[in-house]
Amino acid sequence: MAQDQNPRRQGHLASETPGLPARVLVVDDSRAQRQLLAMYLRRWGYEVMQSASAEEALALCSAVAVDVVISDWMMPGMTGVEFCKRFRALPRDGYGYFILLTSKSETSEIADGLEAGADDFVPKPVSSEELRARLRAGMRIISMQAELVEKNRVVAQTLEELQRLYDSLDRDLIEARKLQQTLVRDRFRDFGRATVSLMIRSAGRVGGDLVGCFALDDRRIAVYSVDVSGHGVASAMMTARLAGYLSGASPDQNLAFQALPDGGRAVRSPARLMAEFNRLMLEELQVEQYFTMAYAELDLETGVARLAQAGHPHPVLLRADGGVERVGAGGLPVGLISGAGYEDTQVTLRPGDRLFLMSDGITECPGKGGAELGEDGLAQMLARLADLDGPALLESLVWDLARHAGTDRLPDDVSGLILLFRDQPSSPASMARSPGVDRTPTA
Repeated sequence: MAQDQNPRRQGHLASETPGLPARVLVVDDSRAQRQLLAMYLRRWGYEVMQSASAEEALALCSAVAVDVVISDWMMPGMTGVEFCKRFRALPRDGYGYFILLTSKSETSEIADGLEAGADDFVPKPVSSEELRARLRAGMRIISMQAELVEKNRVVAQTLEELQRLYDSLDRDLIEARKLQQTLVRDRFRDFGRATVSLMIRSAGRVGGDLVGCFALDDRRIAVYSVDVSGHGVASAMMTARLAGYLSGASPDQNLAFQALPDGGRAVRSPARLMAEFNRLMLEELQVEQYFTMAYAELDLETGVARLAQAGHPHPVLLRADGGVERVGAGGLPVGLISGAGYEDTQVTLRPGDRLFLMSDGITECPGKGGAELGEDGLAQMLARLADLDGPALLESLVWDLARHAGTDRLPDDVSGLILLFRDQPSSPASMARSPGVDRTPTA
């Protein structure tokens, strides 16, 4: 067995090492035929290896990487077709191009060669020009295959990097979700003559919905529902910021309170609060986002509630006698138009009445056929659930939405709160005063 070996090429294909000549293995029991082919191949710039039998060639291919095999069909022992099958079964990093030299021309015999894994055939006696052309075609295929392998490697590497980034981002989003859940730490608040039940279900890891409540003074409480435009981290960050502007624990930062020249505080009406948020978004924060909002204040002694809307779904009043009423005067979203006006709407809650504020993830929830639930569908759903208390009603509402949508993976954030007005508190009033809030008229 004669070999022309290059130490730099041991174990490496030409397609894997640009600039190095392709390695061609000539397999033929005729020494004269091998020498003739080897002469042509060296002249054309190929690196040549020779084997006198298929068994010898198979052992060589197991140890050394070969780009192209040129094998005679008819040889003692293992034939070229059998050798081709065994060659294809060898573990390889790249593709090996296989050419059979044959005097056979029957269609069935050619089919046998193709079935065994041969790529091309060269008739005997061999024409040097034809062989050269077929080798060039083979090298083009090898080159394209190597290019495809490299591209697949780059794609796989990129996907691995993206997966690492995704896993890192997902871990961060999980932690962000935990932090966002703390914005609504208490899902039920008892203010004596009123209770507030709250619910948030984010469509993703984090969401742009926010609900909450706080005491305005020793006889008034406020409830709100906010829906920030968009989804994801940016929306979640905005809800966190808005939660600070509506915090009962920090009245100095709460926009519901207006500082007076004498050092005291007044309570902004719902409409004035919306206008102040609109000014803040456009003049100070100057972000690309906007949000919708419904905000209401309730007098615990009289049951009189004042509320305002800013592009948010109409609040729903669930009367104790089973009636369902939509309330509110509408209004533009906050942060879209400078100087937008908002209106207060006044309603009186009787003992047993409940006020329901919700995000549009409920009213715009698509059904199995694509049609949205809508305000009428919501009213019917609430009427069916009217006998449940606040927390149970909100939980059941989410289940009903999932049945309406045909999936529990709702496409948008879903949030809501229920404010229940009672005749008398069931226990001594547990209403928490806002620290340092003066009892002053509404501004």
